[in-house]
Amino acid sequence: MPVSKLKDFLDDNNIKYVTASHSPAYTSHEIAASAHLRAKELAKTVIVKADGRLLMTVLPASHRVILLELQNALGANQVQLATEEDFKDVFPGCALGAMPPFGNLYGLEVIVAQRLTENEDISFNAGTHTELIKLAYADFERLVKPKVLKFT
Repeated sequence: MPVSKLKDFLDDNNIKYVTASHSPAYTSHEIAASAHLRAKELAKTVIVKADGRLLMTVLPASHRVILLELQNALGANQVQLATEEDFKDVFPGCALGAMPPFGNLYGLEVIVAQRLTENEDISFNAGTHTELIKLAYADFERLVKPKVLKFT
């Protein structure tokens, strides 16, 4: 989903948001620094495989997925990080590693780290390595309907 399609989706749902351009950045810490955000204010997506199916996890950039905690929280037999090969075709129009946390638009279940729900806003990659979108967390939750778990 190119940035314009994501913006259209937000506009169609009457969501107020702000976009910010930044110099090219590829890691969550580089993105946060480039956009003048603290790492805990930036949401990152991590794609995992739980019992063979792809899931999108969304967590603060300052945190890491603890696979065993996620496995236990999901009641799964096995959870592992997905490889780029596993999901390269799932996000058409998005730069690899810059997927927005709207897994529901790509047919993926979205799991949000409980810590992220404590933020008033959510900022995230908008499908590129040079643009962020910021919106109210409540709006994100209403659109995505993520499952909230402790796994970081």
